[in-house]
Amino acid sequence: MPPTFIHAARALTPLQEIADAAIVIEDGRIVSVGRRDAVTMPRGAREYDARAYTVAPGFVDVHIHGAGSRDVMEASPQALSTVAQTVARHGTTTLAATTVTAPTDEICKSLAGIARYIESPANQSASGASTETAAHIIGIHLEGPFINPARRGVHPPESIALPSLAVFNRFIEAAGGCARMLTIAPELAGAPEVIAEAAAAGLVVGMGHTDATYAEATAGIKAGARHAVHVFNAMRPFSHRETGVLGAVLTDPQITTEIIADGVHVDGPAIRLLVEAKGAEKVVLVSDGTAATGMPDGVYRLGPFEFTVSGGVCRNAEGRLAGSTLTLDRAVRHMAGLGVPLRQAVQMATLNPARRLGIADKKGVLAPGADADLLLLTNDLEVAGVMARGVGLS
Repeated sequence: MPPTFIHAARALTPLQEIADAAIVIEDGRIVSVGRRDAVTMPRGAREYDARAYTVAPGFVDVHIHGAGSRDVMEASPQALSTVAQTVARHGTTTLAATTVTAPTDEICKSLAGIARYIESPANQSASGASTETAAHIIGIHLEGPFINPARRGVHPPESIALPSLAVFNRFIEAAGGCARMLTIAPELAGAPEVIAEAAAAGLVVGMGHTDATYAEATAGIKAGARHAVHVFNAMRPFSHRETGVLGAVLTDPQITTEIIADGVHVDGPAIRLLVEAKGAEKVVLVSDGTAATGMPDGVYRLGPFEFTVSGGVCRNAEGRLAGSTLTLDRAVRHMAGLGVPLRQAVQMATLNPARRLGIADKKGVLAPGADADLLLLTNDLEVAGVMARGVGLS
């Protein structure tokens, strides 16, 4: 395939904003990026005129359960490829397939299936088994079963379990080296040991679905937790005398913080408070997307249970929020609407999650040597084109 030369109105790398930008892509990687007058177009290159658009890195979603009517816990190639293709249309080019609480054997079966797909040519190759642009599934995020029943959200109560090294190691074995993240409530008996084991194994440990006090959350951080899962949701609320897990999350500079910026899960002032407290570099936009993402209202599955979507909002039979239909392009638009500078909003959906996963040399950035994952944004911040590992924008 010949090199690709993209000429855009501007590029958000995202640490820099480059006006009148040019990007050269060869063999699925970025070769150079800079001002048009400083970048040479290779001979025979396919030229793409994007001077009406802003080019940004592809989005990186570290917390997503499904899309396109399919759930990642189905763990079939068809389900996972559908999820990857659906979210790619909205600019997500990298994701961590996220499981939910279920019986241990069912989780292990799903982990093994997801791991097989992650290692398959369909996922590892840029073009895969389809001509359609698809997100790269980079690993697995285990959300549950080590959560607090008091903050379970919609996770099935009968399958919630106390943290156990034996069970955790079963998950790691089933995931075959593809586990990347773990959500855990740090206050539970056995949690410090599992947190330490997970951190030692290279997983990002996130505190979530937790009723932890400040002291319990701080102990979790000491054990190795470095992330907070969908902040404000399924967490002990903040109080000025017992600040709880939020007190630790908001004040500890080691912690990165997920936010579901859909206008439903978290009110605007709370999001602005999070950005002010943590700084733009510690906020990670996530979708918490479900099988209903990209689909009309109706009934869908999230792991072992069903939920209903009405007006684009997901709820279970008890009326509790059950994930979302959010895509990261919408999240970026929502953040910009709250007054967050666009470059920072893009950083929250690209470089920040990539850094948290330790893949910022290849993902979430426009830089020489990085994967050619990028998207074109209109002036209204709608996605006008997507490239994933050099495939797309044709």
